[in-house]
Amino acid sequence: MARYTGAVCKLCRREGQKLFLKGERCFSPKCPLEKGRNYPPGMHGKQSQFRRRESEFGLQLREKQKAKRIYGVLERQFRRYFREALRSKGLTGATLLILLERRLDNVVYRLGLADSRAQARQLVRHGHIEVNGRKTNIPSYLVKAGDVISVRERSRKTTYFRDLMERLGERPVPEWLSFDPDALTGRVLALPTRDQIDVVINEQLVVEYYSR
Repeated sequence: MARYTGAVCKLCRREGQKLFLKGERCFSPKCPLEKGRNYPPGMHGKQSQFRRRESEFGLQLREKQKAKRIYGVLERQFRRYFREALRSKGLTGATLLILLERRLDNVVYRLGLADSRAQARQLVRHGHIEVNGRKTNIPSYLVKAGDVISVRERSRKTTYFRDLMERLGERPVPEWLSFDPDALTGRVLALPTRDQIDVVINEQLVVEYYSR
């Protein structure tokens, strides 16, 4: 499965804001944005801060790129999500974000079982996660209301999950999910609404980008 393997801190610098792609490092002084490197990477990064105002197309492109990078999906898959949102009832932009939030790797991250979506994707791919009692190793699996997401019984004995038990609850769980830290089990109470999704994205610009 194709995925981005480069330096993720460069992605945050390119967008000029934290995308929280590297877990705890994003909250530490080691974050490049905390060090004042809030300009695009590359030899001309600093000069680009003083260029003329970005065009309408540029703003739309940046917002689309930001959404892709936050959720860790590549262009072809992101387009498929957009087409599915376009066919659905309701606002296309909000539906697009709801589809991205329903990804299994995102739900594992939201439950606090991983420090980043990339780490959550790895946990899913390695077979540590069950959905409704069945091992599910597809990060793009879309959860439904009522689904139960849990850590496999034999995986709970690993060092990672034993250490995780000591720091669970540090990150709040969204209203549309519930989580039992003792059982390492979460439940999808309902599908999320736009106001329950805390990512800083102007989804209307994404819709405008693909509607050109």
